[in-house]
This record gives sequence, C-alpha cells and structure tokens, in this order.
Amino acid sequence: MRWDQQSVFDLNPATTASATEEAATGEADTSAADTRGAGTDAPPAELFGLKGLVRSVRTPEFAGVTFHEVLAKSALNKVPAGSSMPFTWTLNPYRGCSHACVYCFARSTHRYLDLDTGQDFDRKVIVKVNTPEVLAAEVAKPKWSRELVALGTNTDPYQRAEGRYALMPGIINALAEHGTPMSVLTKGTLLRRDLPLLARAAEDVDVEISMSIAVHDDAMQQTIEPGTPTTKARLATVRAAANLGFKVSVFLMPVMPKLTDSVEHLDAALRSIKEAGASRVVYGALHLRPGAREWFFEWLERERPDLLPRYRRMYSASSYASKEYRAWLSRRINPLIDKYDLRGSADDDYPKTKRGDRTNSPALNETPAASLTPPPQEALF
Repeated sequence: MRWDQQSVFDLNPATTASATEEAATGEADTSAADTRGAGTDAPPAELFGLKGLVRSVRTPEFAGVTFHEVLAKSALNKVPAGSSMPFTWTLNPYRGCSHACVYCFARSTHRYLDLDTGQDFDRKVIVKVNTPEVLAAEVAKPKWSRELVALGTNTDPYQRAEGRYALMPGIINALAEHGTPMSVLTKGTLLRRDLPLLARAAEDVDVEISMSIAVHDDAMQQTIEPGTPTTKARLATVRAAANLGFKVSVFLMPVMPKLTDSVEHLDAALRSIKEAGASRVVYGALHLRPGAREWFFEWLERERPDLLPRYRRMYSASSYASKEYRAWLSRRINPLIDKYDLRGSADDDYPKTKRGDRTNSPALNETPAASLTPPPQEALF
C-alpha cells in the first residue's frame, strides 16, 4: 500500500459506540464496506480489557497481520527516575511489531494484553491512532519541560504499520512546533519518507537519527529479522539521512555469539556502515529477556541447533551475556571501530553511571586494544 493512500478513521463517539456494539454482538457492520478490501473484525476476547479499543482491522496488503486500533489517553511515557536510560521521555505509537525480529526485547510487553510473545507480537499490532493529537495537547501545556523525547525505544515507529497509519509526521510536527528535541531509532526504511520533514524540524530543535542494523549477512538477516527491510536498503537510508546533514548513528546490535561476532562479519559490517556515511556506531551483545528468550531458542533449534546448548548455558541465569564475553567482544570490536573512525560507545545495557553522566563509562574511556590478543571464544561461550 502506498503511504499516502491511508484510510480515514472516523474516531467520533458514534463510531466508537458502533465498534463496542460489534464487540458485544460479534457482528461487524457491513453496510459501509471498505472499498480497499479491508476487513473489520469484532475485537477478540483477549482484548476486551484494552481500554479505548475502537476496532480490529485486517487488510490484504498486510496478510496475516491484525491491527487493533485504540484511542490513547496519553502519548508520552516518563522513564522511571532510577532508570539508566539517557533520556526521560519516550513515545511509542505502536505495540507489537511486524518486523518480527526473533531477539526483540519488547516481546514480553504483549503479555500485558494476554497475548503471546511469539506470533501474536509479530502479527497483532496495537495502533494508537490518535497519538499525534494527544501528543500535541501534552507538549502544548505550560508545564512541559521540552526535554528530549525518544522514539523507537520499545517498538519500531517505522514498522510496516506506519505505511498505513502515517502517525509519525504528526508526531514530528507536534514535537518540533513546541520546541521539543527528539531522537528516532528504527530499522524501517520508511524513515526516508519523513527525512525532509525531520530536516525542517532540525532547523528548530535537535533531531537525532539512528538506524539499527544488526546482521550483515543477507541469508541470516531474512531468517532472524524476517519482516525488516534488507541491510542494503537500510544502509541506503543511512546515506539519504547523511546527505541531508544528519550525523547518523548505527546500532550494530545485538551482536550474537557465534553468529555475528566473527572478525570477518564485524569488519564487513563496519566498512559498509562507514561507506554509507554514518558518523558513529553503538554496539552491544545480545540480551534475552523472558519472552524473547523462548522465541530465540525456538529459532536456534530450527536454524542452528548446534548452538542451542551453548546459548542455554550463557543465558540460563541472566538475560545478559556474561561479563567475560562482553569484555572479549569489546576487545575484538573496538580496534575495528577505530579503524573506520566510527568511535561511539558500547550499548548502555550495563551502565555504572547515572542518567546523563557518561564521563566515567568504561566503554567511552576504554583504550583501544588493537595490540591485545582476545582469548579464544570457546572458553567464553
């Protein structure tokens, strides 16, 4: 579907009442059929408790995916004060993600809706259809602090659903018009649609753009991130953003033991990232939270059963890779980062500092270890 051919959602009280009636009776009103072939289903029983549910939609353009449209009461999420994250506010217009990355840490959030963390996360996407309007009202309040808002911290704002709903232009405008800096992290090449808008916003507020590109092997990428654009397409998006003057960061993460941590893979990845015009790289070892862990292990069992016992050992007691492995990875990748002048940082999954204070971060102060010989990986994993 072309992004500029969106459905016009009638979200007035009458429509909401109609949707509620459909949910109660199990029957959809077919008197006004969608001429594009979209089907509106009665909301499934497991979502009856989801406040603000308007309707559930399936369309031929998104085979196998159901969009559950909801009316959100708030758009901005405040990060808890004790969090190590380097930002205070986040915004996620979608829950669930058709990118279907088997390692996605956000999978567990679907459990709050009594949906599973596997196929439901990939195929049942919650769409907060009024996010731009709610956000505009929130940032217009006199008490709004105009702190940076991070987009893409949980699920991807430029996943395929954005092609249908086009929520991001309104979100970008709302933030920019009220003097609010923003950061965008995505795997989605649909970002290119909004690059001119982001460039205009950057004239008034700080705008940070980051592209997540974890796998630089086409065959593996299509099995482990089956719903994402190709690595080549994402690198082209990095180039397009760089050409507009953005200093683009690339998140080379997660780095997966025995899958994407070879010198050959890392060197090829960093070379292509540099050639695409990125300014820096952020890397981090795979972590597997409950929900993601089970789904990732199922993938291993299908695709790389030889590695499953090793992964079970490493992640049996923790969601994070061992300290020894992370130190080994740091010694392997840092000389390559320096080789391509992409000095950035390690992922802040394991911070020692408070929010906003990275001066003492080991990742930033670590001396490049080109002369060190990493211990054999077999001893670590």
